[in-house]
Amino acid sequence: MAVHASKRRKLEHESSEENDRASFASFSEDGEDNEDREEMEVNRQDAGGDSELEEASDENGEDEDEAQPAARSERNGVKKQSDTAKSALQSSGGIYTAGTFKSNMFKLQVDELLEQIKPRRAKREESAEQALHALKATIEKTSPRPARGIDEAERELLMSSKVAVPFPDPRPAKDAKYKLEYAKPAHINVIGSFAMKTSSRTKDTLEVDMTVTIPQSLFQDKDYLNHRYFYKRSYYLAFIAAQVKQAHGTDYDICFEDFRDDQLKPVLVVSPKDGSGNSGEVKPAPKWRINILPCIGTDTFPAEKLLPTRNCVRQAEDAKSDPTPFYNSSLRADMLTTQYLKLVHGAANSCPAFRDACLLGSTWLRQRGFTSNKSAGGFGNFEWHTLMALLLQGGGPNGKPVLSEGYSSYQLFKATLQVLAMKDMSKQAVVIGHASGDVRAAASGLPMVWDGLRSHNVLYKMQPWAYLQLRREARTTLAMLGDQLYEGFDATFILRLDNPLLRYDCAVELPAGAVKDASKLYEVLRRGLGDRVSQVTIRPSGNGSWQLGASRPKSSGKGSMQAAFNVNPDTVHRTVDHGPSAENKAEASSFRKFWGEKAELRRFKDGSIQESLIWAPSEAGQPVLEQIVRFLLKRHVSDMADASAKFTDDGFSRMLRHGPSIVLFKPLMEAFKQLEVDIRGLEGLPLSIRQIMPADAQLRYSSIQPPVNVPGRPRPLPAEVTIQFEGSARWPDDLVAIQRTKIAFLLNICEKMQEAVDGVTTRIGLENQDHDSLNQGFLEIIYDSGAAFRMRVHHDREQTLLERQLKDKSLTPSVKESAAVGLAAYKRLYLKTPAHTQSVARLCSRYPALSGTIRLTKKWFASHLLANHIAEEVIELIAIRNFVQPWPWQVPSSVQTGFLRTLHWLSRWDWRAEPLIVDLSGSAELKQPDVQAIKTHFDAWRKLDPSMNRIVLFAASNADTDGTTYTDSSPSKVIAARMTALAKAASAEIEEKTVDLEAANLFASPLSDYDFVVHLSASAAGGKKRRNLNGNAAFKNLELASLDDPSMVGFEPVTSFLNDLQNLYGSAVLFFSGGIERPVIAGLWSPQTAPRSWKVNLTYSTIPAKESKVEDVQAHINKDAILAEVARLGGDMIEKIEAHR
Repeated sequence: MAVHASKRRKLEHESSEENDRASFASFSEDGEDNEDREEMEVNRQDAGGDSELEEASDENGEDEDEAQPAARSERNGVKKQSDTAKSALQSSGGIYTAGTFKSNMFKLQVDELLEQIKPRRAKREESAEQALHALKATIEKTSPRPARGIDEAERELLMSSKVAVPFPDPRPAKDAKYKLEYAKPAHINVIGSFAMKTSSRTKDTLEVDMTVTIPQSLFQDKDYLNHRYFYKRSYYLAFIAAQVKQAHGTDYDICFEDFRDDQLKPVLVVSPKDGSGNSGEVKPAPKWRINILPCIGTDTFPAEKLLPTRNCVRQAEDAKSDPTPFYNSSLRADMLTTQYLKLVHGAANSCPAFRDACLLGSTWLRQRGFTSNKSAGGFGNFEWHTLMALLLQGGGPNGKPVLSEGYSSYQLFKATLQVLAMKDMSKQAVVIGHASGDVRAAASGLPMVWDGLRSHNVLYKMQPWAYLQLRREARTTLAMLGDQLYEGFDATFILRLDNPLLRYDCAVELPAGAVKDASKLYEVLRRGLGDRVSQVTIRPSGNGSWQLGASRPKSSGKGSMQAAFNVNPDTVHRTVDHGPSAENKAEASSFRKFWGEKAELRRFKDGSIQESLIWAPSEAGQPVLEQIVRFLLKRHVSDMADASAKFTDDGFSRMLRHGPSIVLFKPLMEAFKQLEVDIRGLEGLPLSIRQIMPADAQLRYSSIQPPVNVPGRPRPLPAEVTIQFEGSARWPDDLVAIQRTKIAFLLNICEKMQEAVDGVTTRIGLENQDHDSLNQGFLEIIYDSGAAFRMRVHHDREQTLLERQLKDKSLTPSVKESAAVGLAAYKRLYLKTPAHTQSVARLCSRYPALSGTIRLTKKWFASHLLANHIAEEVIELIAIRNFVQPWPWQVPSSVQTGFLRTLHWLSRWDWRAEPLIVDLSGSAELKQPDVQAIKTHFDAWRKLDPSMNRIVLFAASNADTDGTTYTDSSPSKVIAARMTALAKAASAEIEEKTVDLEAANLFASPLSDYDFVVHLSASAAGGKKRRNLNGNAAFKNLELASLDDPSMVGFEPVTSFLNDLQNLYGSAVLFFSGGIERPVIAGLWSPQTAPRSWKVNLTYSTIPAKESKVEDVQAHINKDAILAEVARLGGDMIEKIEAHR
C-alpha cells in the first residue's frame, strides 16, 4: 500500500506533460490489446491505487485540500462495494443468475450481441489513436496569445489563418470591455464512450471526444453572465483550430460543428481524408471523427450561480428576468466533463456488468433514433451511462441505490428502463443527493435528474416531447419483454424503429426556416389537437457543420423539421369541438384568442351555450386532423409553414373505396340480426335452433369491398352463415343420408321464409355433387335491401362418422382420402371459420384501425395477383398480429400505420422456420403451453414435409390451433417467396421515401414478370353495369332489371373462369389473379412443360418436334393453342391476351 500511496502523491504534483501522458494511457501505442490494458488498470485500482483516468482529471485551480479527502473516501467505498459485488457474483455462479432472463435463448442472444458489439482494437481505432496523439502534440506546442479586444482578436485570426471565430448567437458587441486571449491548455483528456470502452464497434463512425481544459486565469468572476464564457470559449477553440489547420490541414478534414446541436458550444471536428491507392483510385478513409471540446475546471464559477432557477442572461446589470436553465446547465456541463468521467469509471469498477449494460442501453437507444444531440432527443450514451452510475449510488427511498452492483447487464438494462418508464421526471425530479426546493420546482414541465453532488441536471438537453417519446419507448419495451409469448430480442436490440411512417400515425414535414421556435410549435399543436392525439413529437433538423473560414450558418434556414402524431382513433375524426361555456368569461376569452375567427358561439340541444369549432368531415376531402394542423400553423406559426406543410396522413385510406370505416358494414350486420330473428320466429320447424353463426369476411368487417349495394357494386355477394339445430336421435347415421336430410331442412326453411317474411327472396342451391361426403346444399336468402346470405346446416354427427371412416382399416385408400377431405372441409366450414369470424369481428370493434388495415392488406395481395393463392383468413391473421402483438410499437391507431407495419413484419417473416401464431382473444387466452403445442405441431410438419410440398405457411390462432386449415396445399413455395419479395421491396420503398412515400407505388408491380397476361373487360371483372356498345340507352330498363335479378346474386364470372382454367391447365400453368382489384389473370408456364420425350396422357396440349441431337421425338407445349383455347373459353370477358414468353 505504501508504494501506491507514494505513487499517488507523486502524480498529484506531476508536470503538465506527465499529466497529459496519463490522460492518454488507455491508448496502446505498442499494439497491446486495449481490453488487457483496461483489465490491468482495473486490477491496479482494486489493489488500492488510483486509476490513471482519475489521475489525469485534476483541474487547474481546484482546491485539492477539499477535493482529495472526498475522492479518497469515494474510492474506498468503491473498493468495498466492488468486493461485495464480485463475491455475490461468484457465489451465484456468474453474472447471469437463474431467473434473470425470460428464456435461455434470450440469454444466448444477449451474450452473442455483446460479443459482437464490444469495442476492439482494429485499424480504425489505431488510426484514430494516432490522430489523437498527433493532435495532442500540436495543441501542446501552441504559444500564448496576449489579450486583445474582440474585434481585433477576431480580425487578426481571420487574416492570419483564415479561421472565423464561431461565436454563438447573439454575437458579442465589438466594444465589449472584456478581452480575448489564449494560453496553453491546463489538461488534455479523452472522455466519453471511447475512453470508457462502452462504444459499440458496430457504429458506422467511431466518435472520440477530446477535452481541452481552458486555464482558469483567462476568466473573470462574472464571465458566466451574458454569454461571456461562451465567447471566450469560441475564441479559444478558433485559435486551436488555426494551429491544427496549419499542422494537419493536408492530412485531415477539419470543420466546426455545434456540439450535440447546442449552438452555444461549437467544437472542432477532425476526420480523415480519403487517400489514393497505387493505381490512383480513391481509397476510402477509416470512419472516425475526433471532437475537440474546450472545457473549464470544476470550480471556475460557483455552482450556486448556475442553478436552473437562476438567470444568467441579463439585459442590464441588476435586471431580473426569467430563469435560463438551458444556458446555465450547458455552461455547468463544461465544468463537469472530468467529474462525470470519474463517476462512470468508478461505476464500471464497482459493478462488473456496468460496461455491458452500457452497451445494451446504447444499442437500444440507437435503434430508436435517440442520441445526445438535441435534435435527436437529447438522451444518448452519456445520459444513459451517467443515469445508471447515479442510480448505483442513490435515487431510491431514503437515498438508497435503485440499482444493485450485483445485477447482471440485462438486469441493469431493464431496471434502468423501469426508472425511465415509471417515474415522470417532468413532474417530480429524480434527485440523487441533495436538492433545494427551488431546484425541485424547476422540474415542472421539463425532465430532471438532479445530481446533487455536482449540482447538475443530467437531462437538461431534453425537450418535453422527446422525454415523452423516451418514456413511451421504455414502457413499450418493458411490456414487450414481459410478454411470455413473444421473445422480443430482435425488437429490443436489432430492429431499427425510427422510421416516422412506422412509428407514428401521421407526420407533417415543414421547412426549418418556417418555424422559429420548436417549443412554441409543440405547445400550439398540443393545445390545438387536444384529445385527438395521444402524442405530439417534434423532430428539428440538426445544425450541421461549417468550414473554418466561413461564418456560422443560420440555424433556422436549412433542412426540414417534422411534427409527428399518434392519434386517438375514437376522437381524431370528430367534426365538432366543444369549448368553454359562454358564462366562463376568462376561459371563453382565451379560447377565442387562440382560435380566432374559427371559434363561434353555439347553442346545443341540451340548452347549453358554448364556444365551439366546426370542421369539415374527412370524407369531404381533407382529413380533420390536417385541417386543424394547417389552421394552427397559419394562425400561430407562419403562412410559409401552412403553405409548405407536407402531410403523410390519409393517402392509404383513400386507397379503399368508400373509406376504411366499419360503418359501411352496419347495414349487413343489422340484416344478419334480422335474419336470425326471422328464422327463429318461424313456426313448425322439425327441430329447435341452437345457433346461427356468421362465417364470412363481410360479417367480420374484413372484406375488401363493402357489402350490400353501394355505388359501383350493384351485385351483392351472399355472406356465408351456418345454422345448427338441437340434437335429435332422428338424424340418420349415414353421411349421404345426412346430406339429403340437410337439404330437406333447408327446403322447409325456404318455404316458411317465403310465407312468413315480407320482402325476402329464397332459393336452394346445390354444390359438391361429385363428393357424397361433402355438403350438398345451401339456402340463399336475399332481402329487398340488397343483403344476401348463403346458409348451410351444421350437424356435429358428420365429424364422428368421418373420423370413424379414417380409423376403419377395412376401407380402401381412396375412401379414406375422401373422408380426410370431407373432415378437413367440415372443420373449416363449421368449426374454424365461424370461430375465426367471431374473433375477428370482436377485434375490429375493439381496434378502430383494424378493419381498414385488413382490407388494405387484402387489396395489396390482390393488386399483386396473389389473391387466388392465399386464403382471406391467413391475410387477416397477418394483419391482426400487429394489433394483438404490436411490439416493438404500441397498437396502431391509423390504417396507414397498421398497413405499413404489416408489410414491415411480412418482409421479415421467415415462414420456413417460424409459424404465424396469433391470439385472437385479445386477452391472453393463448397460454404458453398452447403456443408450445402449436410449435411442436409446426416442427412435426417440417419433419414430415421438409420440402414443403404441402404445407408452406403455417398460420395458427386460438381459434385454429392446427395451423394448416387455410394453408393446406396452398400457397406453394413459389407464391410464398413472391409474397416475401414483394414485401421486402415495399419495405425498402418505405425506408427510402419516408414522408415522400406515394401510397399507390406500393400497390403496383409490373406485368412483364409473367409469361402471359389475360386482360379482362371491366364489366366482367368489376361487376359494373354493362352498356350497349352503341351507347343506346333504349334497353336501360332491361339492364336494371337484370341487375335486380336474384339469380345474379353471388355471380362471380371471373372466379368461375379462373376455376375452369385451373382445372384444365393447372398442371401446366401457374395462374395469378387479383379479382376485381386488378382485372387481369396472369400465368407462368410450369417448368414441367419443358421439352420432353413424347408419351401418351400428357395433361396439356403439345407439338411433336424432332431435334437434331435427340433421337426420340420431343413433345413441346403448344402455347399458342392453349392461349387460343383460353380466349375461346373467356369469350367477351376478355379484352386481349399478351404473350411475353
